Amino acid sequence: MVPVIEVRGAQIPAIGLGTMTLKGDVCVEAVSTALKMGYRHIDTAVYYDNEAEVGEGIRKSGVPRDEIFLTTKVRHSDLGPGDFEASVEGSLKRLDLPHVDLLLIHWPNPDIPPPVYIPALCKAKRNGQTRHIGVANFTIALLEEAEKIADEPIVNNQIETHPFLDHRTILAYCKGRGLSVTGYCPLGRGRIPGNPVLARIAKTHGKSEAQIALRFLVQEGVIPIPRTATPEKLKANLDIFDFMLADSEMTEIRKLAEPNGRIITPPQSPKWDS
Repeated sequence: MVPVIEVRGAQIPAIGLGTMTLKGDVCVEAVSTALKMGYRHIDTAVYYDNEAEVGEGIRKSGVPRDEIFLTTKVRHSDLGPGDFEASVEGSLKRLDLPHVDLLLIHWPNPDIPPPVYIPALCKAKRNGQTRHIGVANFTIALLEEAEKIADEPIVNNQIETHPFLDHRTILAYCKGRGLSVTGYCPLGRGRIPGNPVLARIAKTHGKSEAQIALRFLVQEGVIPIPRTATPEKLKANLDIFDFMLADSEMTEIRKLAEPNGRIITPPQSPKWDS
């Protein structure tokens, strides 16, 4: 049984399946297989161009819809009036579902300020199109602005998190505000295997380097959403709740963070917190 993070009325499973780059039948099978294994948290987005496949995978799994926490996102290019509403309606149509569990702003847009789209995000919750709302790739300043505008509770900030990126500042802020944090790219896009620190700690616990990296994030208070379509890796990624990293091991892993450790830097990226 996957633990659940309770925050501002939301109950979010402590690990999920990321689906970026999963397409067609591969995506359908990955989602279905993950849910049958015990995953209860699936993450998609308009940008991933796989919402229809995610919806099909959910239905194929046979797992009751009310047991699944499903996230999708509105692109930064769709945050304007009318575009936002059309994006949400399109997502629900492709998913073939009446609502999602969490609707996020995928990226902030430097040309469209939060007062334009945060009210539309809140309205989507009141309309029943989503049970909860949140943001992604928001800095502290953007979070503060969004929370001042929002008349519905913002429950989540989805950001890049892995052992090679120092995320302490934003994590501390979110924790202080009672916000949950979902972590994408939790395995550093292939950088985890073979890292000597992670390999040594993994040997101590009888786990893989990837499992150590995911457990590190869980203990940091992050909800990781690793992406894979391989059944063996799906199972391994889920198998991280039967051990604990020692404080000394957590400290060692934190020291792996690099000044330029960020992987995802699209043009619309905000000025990240130091």
